[in-house]
Amino acid sequence: MAQEMQYARALTIAGSDSGGGAGIQADLKTFAANGCYGMSVITALTAQNTVTVRSIFAVPIEMVTDQMEAVLTDIGANAIKIGMLFSPTLIRTVADGLRKWAADTPVVLDPVMVAQSGDKLLKDEAVTALKEELIPRARLITPNLPEAEVLLGRPIPTLEAMEEAAQELNKLGCANVLIKGGHLEDSDSDDLLYLGAEKRIVRFPGKRISTRNNHGTGCTLSSAITANLAKGLDIADAVAEGKKYITEAIRAGAAYRIGQGHGPVHHFHAFF
Repeated sequence: MAQEMQYARALTIAGSDSGGGAGIQADLKTFAANGCYGMSVITALTAQNTVTVRSIFAVPIEMVTDQMEAVLTDIGANAIKIGMLFSPTLIRTVADGLRKWAADTPVVLDPVMVAQSGDKLLKDEAVTALKEELIPRARLITPNLPEAEVLLGRPIPTLEAMEEAAQELNKLGCANVLIKGGHLEDSDSDDLLYLGAEKRIVRFPGKRISTRNNHGTGCTLSSAITANLAKGLDIADAVAEGKKYITEAIRAGAAYRIGQGHGPVHHFHAFF
């Protein structure tokens, strides 16, 4: 009898984007495009499109817990990505679930706070819970510049300031920090990885691509990194592969038009 094959399994714990460009939908597309079996725990439902987030409905806490237990006690996960969590109670619920059913599983935390449209996706009082409950649990956190500024309570105006910020964020307890530089003015889209154990900074340069289709770029990058961790790559290599993937997804997606606002990247650019 032939030996059974095993999937690389990646779980996303995040909100649903009805427009399909970010959140759970972007995560699952990215997992599939990067060769992983994707699973989901939905934390919130959003009514959104390329222009705005019309409304947010938080999934009842009991249902979030039940989803986590159902998936992790049966299928399990090689790596977990965490995105939109919305409230302090939800953050603590997810942290409890990780302790119970995924204590040794690497976690990539994307501290989603604001949508591309400018709509808030994280309550102000949830930032403290994020710092206390989940950041210390993460193998990698992937804030963009505005999110890093909220976490540190100060502006990060330059590449040099990004280096200092990455080291400061590492002191919150996470193992590694990736600050995404796409919001840095008068600069290319360089990302900066701080490897905590080695106390080493790795830069990932990226040329800025002129496009309005940049909805879900953060979700997509963190999910691509998660997929590569699930396949056994180390942090630096997983980030490098994730950076290549999101760059090509943005470049390919620039040729399309979906909706009236910020459209999605092309998650399946390697296939069509």
